Amino acid sequence: MNLHLLRLFEAVARYQSFSRAAEALHVSQPAVSKGVREFEAQLGAPLLERGPGGVRPTEAGRILLVHARAVFSAEQAAEDALGALRGLRRGTLRIGASTTIATYFLPPLLGAFHRAHPDVDLRLTSANTVTVADLLLRRELDVALVEGPLDPGEILVQPWREDALVFIAAVAHPLANRPGPLPLEALADETIVLRELGSGTRDTAWNALAQAGFTPRRVLEVGGNEVITRVVAAGLGIGILSAVAVADQEALGRLKILPVAGITIRRTLTRLALPNRQPGPAAVAFDRLLDAARGDS
Repeated sequence: MNLHLLRLFEAVARYQSFSRAAEALHVSQPAVSKGVREFEAQLGAPLLERGPGGVRPTEAGRILLVHARAVFSAEQAAEDALGALRGLRRGTLRIGASTTIATYFLPPLLGAFHRAHPDVDLRLTSANTVTVADLLLRRELDVALVEGPLDPGEILVQPWREDALVFIAAVAHPLANRPGPLPLEALADETIVLRELGSGTRDTAWNALAQAGFTPRRVLEVGGNEVITRVVAAGLGIGILSAVAVADQEALGRLKILPVAGITIRRTLTRLALPNRQPGPAAVAFDRLLDAARGDS
């Protein structure tokens, strides 16, 4: 079995698209299409079929995918083991983190790591919780941190540090000038501005509102913390974000944190790992920085 052709097939099945697979593999789309056709001819069975929602594996393709991912996991494990022999004199550390963690918590740690190990290349992927977990499962990350609840499944979930979510409003909003903590009912007629589905911040906020018996009448979904702060500062509603994500805008006098009675939203930021996967020296060194940063929460 030609492993190069197997890799082309797995990429098309993963991205459900020949063009996206070609982009991810840095080859041309015709080369991917030709390679998959050759692979199907070698195996004597169709592996992919096109449909309204994109490209899907056939029954034979689904069977082959299970073995393909096992092959590539073993390949990555071998690379990790060889990388460990090189120590911290070279190599790449691939870090994946949920948006809030990547934007507000990791930059000082990345700077500290680079100063200590300047010959190790750093790659940071910022994505929502679901995407980070998926990348870890595919062994495309060495370190993974998320901010949302997660069904562990094949992943080990370990607490890292605590984070608080707060309600925010424009400084000119009528609720921003009311004295004392607001009753939750005061938000009943407001548009609640939340992160997109799949975001850990959104899941935490939504679950806390549900536990408090509050269902927003109107929700505005926004992809990104900074966009939410700007939308809220423009007077479009009441936002819910991590306190660290709003600190700068609050200091500039563009936003105000609203104290709301009867609800406190806190969450545990977590580290993800794969069982029985031996971390390389770079990942171990970064884990030490994460351990030291736990005391800052």
